Amino acid sequence: MALVSINPATEEELARFEEDSEADVERKLEAAQQAFRKWRNEAFATRSRLLAEVAHVLRQKKDHYARLATEEMGKPITEAEAEVEKCAVTADYFAEHAEPMLAPRDLPSNAPRESYVQYRPLGVLLEVMPWNFPFWQAFRAGIPALVGGNVAILKHASNVPRCALAIEEVFREAGFPAGVFQTLLVGSSKVDRLIKDERVTAVTLTGSDTAGAKVAEAAGKVLKKCVLELGGSDPFIVLADADLEQSATVACRARNQNNGQSCIAAKRFIVQEQVADEWERLFCEKVAALKVGDPLDRGNQVGPLARGDLVKGLEDQLRRSLRAGARAAVGGKPLGGPGYYFQPTVVTGVDRNMPVMAEETFGPVAAVVRAADEEEAIAIANASQYGLGSAVWTEPERGKRLAGRIEAGMVFVNGMVASDARLPFGGVKRSGYGRELSEFGIREFQNIQTVWVG
Repeated sequence: MALVSINPATEEELARFEEDSEADVERKLEAAQQAFRKWRNEAFATRSRLLAEVAHVLRQKKDHYARLATEEMGKPITEAEAEVEKCAVTADYFAEHAEPMLAPRDLPSNAPRESYVQYRPLGVLLEVMPWNFPFWQAFRAGIPALVGGNVAILKHASNVPRCALAIEEVFREAGFPAGVFQTLLVGSSKVDRLIKDERVTAVTLTGSDTAGAKVAEAAGKVLKKCVLELGGSDPFIVLADADLEQSATVACRARNQNNGQSCIAAKRFIVQEQVADEWERLFCEKVAALKVGDPLDRGNQVGPLARGDLVKGLEDQLRRSLRAGARAAVGGKPLGGPGYYFQPTVVTGVDRNMPVMAEETFGPVAAVVRAADEEEAIAIANASQYGLGSAVWTEPERGKRLAGRIEAGMVFVNGMVASDARLPFGGVKRSGYGRELSEFGIREFQNIQTVWVG
């Protein structure tokens, strides 16, 4: 089987790679296990120095890596550059802060001398990563794991093989020992076999809830730790006391960033009836003004979807919703080829049972629903199988009070949901479990070892 890189803006084939053979897989797994035996005992000073070098390599070759991401999955070039920079910022952050996060902690007990916990890495981490943020997703999971003494094997999405190989290149050029970070070029059918391999000790996946369920089942059968960051249908609540202009501006970006292909994109816009007419007008104006086209053109804000089947799936969700009584206030159709383009779309007259509300939409389609008051707004927000991110626009103290009632791993008051190395990232319900980033994420793949001294 070949892994094919196709430019979604032109539908042209960029490159073709043969899948790694069984011998290749065996060699890389063995190299990872051997590397871990040394890497787990490496001083934090060495790990941090190498991680700082990762940040340097990313910045030095930012233009190259950003163009790879844009060509392979279609994100606007300015967003691709920001993605590479975010990876570098995160590398710098953990280079500076990882050691105190994983420092031993005294815990008083009945020990006559002392008792404490210390953190020890688990081993070989399998990263199963998606295509939508081809650099960030892999680095977000890999950086904390590696600086914590684990080693990693990346199984990236099959449509971004050039990015997958480039990520391995970053760690190699930064001077990481051989085997500490490796990329496997294999299809999704090989994931189960990799999880079962005794050299793999843990797995992390970012992807759909369907893929997450399969990985969780496979990991559960062999009792291996896993972290799952899955789909989302994030609510964006606008109450009557919100700043309508600002919230509409942020809402437009929150839905259409990365061409609408983000787990934490705002997807369900829940607006209090009292201000709904004015807010919809503002929102529609901003979405209608977005420039769609070649993602390498810095004047464009929205590029193509990553694959042709994604266009068909989004069109089907929209068509079923319109049949149920919704209205496309802006957009509503795929754009003509070449390229997998879809018009930025606003759907109004929506109820909570329509596909654009009940299902995750992965593309530039925003569903707007009205709520009588904050109680109904919260009820609509929670009426989802997902619980990743959420936003609420209102007076700050009121937003803080409402945050605890929203069933999501993250609540942003008067802001757009985003990942930040300093904050834990993850969800609840069918959006997965476990956390990435921050002190919480770096400990996910650590043995929290109790030590009692008599």
